[in-house]
Amino acid sequence: MADNRKDITIYDIAKKLHISAATVSRALQDHPRVNKNTKKLIRKTAEEMGYHFNSFASNLRKKKSKVIGVIVPRLNSNFMSDVIAGIEKVVNNANYGLFISQSLETMQREITNAEAMLNNRVEGLLVSLAYNTTDVDHFKEFIRRKTPVIFFDRVTELENCPLIHIDNFKAAYEITLHLIDQGCKRIVHITGNLLRNVYADRFAGYKKALEDRGIPFDDSFVIVNDLSAAAGTAAAEQILQMTPLPDGVFSSNDICAIACMLAVKQAGIKIPQQLAFAGFNNDPTCCVVEPNLTTVNYKGYEMGEVAAKMMINYLIDKDDAQPAHSVILRYELLIRESSLRK
Repeated sequence: MADNRKDITIYDIAKKLHISAATVSRALQDHPRVNKNTKKLIRKTAEEMGYHFNSFASNLRKKKSKVIGVIVPRLNSNFMSDVIAGIEKVVNNANYGLFISQSLETMQREITNAEAMLNNRVEGLLVSLAYNTTDVDHFKEFIRRKTPVIFFDRVTELENCPLIHIDNFKAAYEITLHLIDQGCKRIVHITGNLLRNVYADRFAGYKKALEDRGIPFDDSFVIVNDLSAAAGTAAAEQILQMTPLPDGVFSSNDICAIACMLAVKQAGIKIPQQLAFAGFNNDPTCCVVEPNLTTVNYKGYEMGEVAAKMMINYLIDKDDAQPAHSVILRYELLIRESSLRK
């Protein structure tokens, strides 16, 4: 036998109670203009009649999805996992959903992700840029639609888009000075694509520290790669070919630094006596490897929380302008055995 039951609508409830559908709709959404007793009666009747509130349809009518989009370079990094955990906590508490995607470090995938976010009508977008993104035109449609975009960690200048990051220049400057203070004069810098602010700023900080201590900059001491563990091993081979051997290595991330350090150790080089090492990000593996790795610590969880709070505040208290202020978060140098030569 066919099931002839149909979905109960607000019009069915209104008809039964001899009131307007608008009043029913307002009561079910807890509107302050509806009398408390009327609300109670409407809700009780709705329940008895088997009415189901369709939040998706309601959001569609309001042209609101109650969803925030997040695009990250990759999900399999400890730092990014922490960022997403921070975002998720804030967003869930505000009764918003999350639509998370990864660019897998390519601009093309980032463009596809951005299009998917637009099609799914996200109310706001949080972005950390891919390794090889050369322009950010794919985010301009969000700006045109007055959908807020906030960049975090790997950021870029785009009109009315706030940036959340640390002072990468200053952190790199300080960690390079630390290596110099430990007696290092021939310091290799392993970095990523200099299109990205994080790597360009760390490189600039490294150069400035050398300059301020009167150490000439040597282009052959700069190794640019994708900062993976495999790239760290390859960098070690390059370093071992240099004569005389460098006495310090500053890598723009820990994974690459650790792989490089293990490879030179295997070749019989003493760390830190012959070659001091410093990384960046404070990956959990820093305290597993021997000697423990000197690094820069900044909290991904805090970065995620700050980005999400800024987004939620804007969405709740919207005006015509996009959120425009940027935030620079704290960091700390963690000095460990891998760089302590004195």
